[in-house]
Amino acid sequence: MGILEYLPSLFTIIVIVLVLKYFLEVFRYISVKVESEKLKIPGFYPEWAGPTYNLLKLFIYLMGLVILSPYLPGAGSAAFKGITVFVGFIVSLGSSSYVGNAVAGIILTYMRVFQVGDRIMVDNTLGDVLERTLLVTRLKTPKNERITIPNSKILSGSIINYTYSASQYKVIVYTSITIGYDVDWHVVQRLMIEAAKEIDEVADTPTPFVRQKSLDDFYVTYEINAYTTHEKKIQSILSKLHENIQDKFHSEGVEIMSPHYRVARANEDLAIPRDYLKEK
Repeated sequence: MGILEYLPSLFTIIVIVLVLKYFLEVFRYISVKVESEKLKIPGFYPEWAGPTYNLLKLFIYLMGLVILSPYLPGAGSAAFKGITVFVGFIVSLGSSSYVGNAVAGIILTYMRVFQVGDRIMVDNTLGDVLERTLLVTRLKTPKNERITIPNSKILSGSIINYTYSASQYKVIVYTSITIGYDVDWHVVQRLMIEAAKEIDEVADTPTPFVRQKSLDDFYVTYEINAYTTHEKKIQSILSKLHENIQDKFHSEGVEIMSPHYRVARANEDLAIPRDYLKEK
């Protein structure tokens, strides 16, 4: 008799499960179409399709569990209520970091801060995005190291997206050197710009430029800035730039004062470019 009395509840459970399954199939179909760009929704980006479907699936599962709970066997018993309270207590204790990472993952997804394949820097970690999940983001560094970072840490820190910057307005590769006051700054800037222009990955426009960062006690600090669209070759471009700078300055007989050099000189030796002295 108990089995016969439970049959209407069982039938209700089956109907609810089938309806929820139907909704999931519909949402999955729409998600696939949007992600493949066969279906376009104004203001909705294709990369949002997968995460949105996962959120809807989670919501449907939770809603289904709430709807089905009154129809489960023993739903009104004290044991069932005790188990429910215990499970809720355990979940509340262990879900604080989980919920924080999940919320951060949702925010990062809809803010479109970065995409899979982008080269980004999170705090001091540089790498290409391999995978982005609801809880963590996985990067591969230029040293082929696989790093897993919680989404809450990414959201609370600073993010530099080199791929986006390179595609929109080109990334600047820069480095500094120190040269003594006895070298004409016009010569220094010319040599640094020539060193940058000889690199294939450096863009012709805008042209490289030099800034004088500071006038220090023993030398001037110069910074060369060069534009590039090859954001994943920044390290190799920087290495080649250092090589070219050394070649250019050595061929011109110009000493690079980094690291610091200390020499004894006669009082009549002036730390002024010779061309200036000739003019006077």
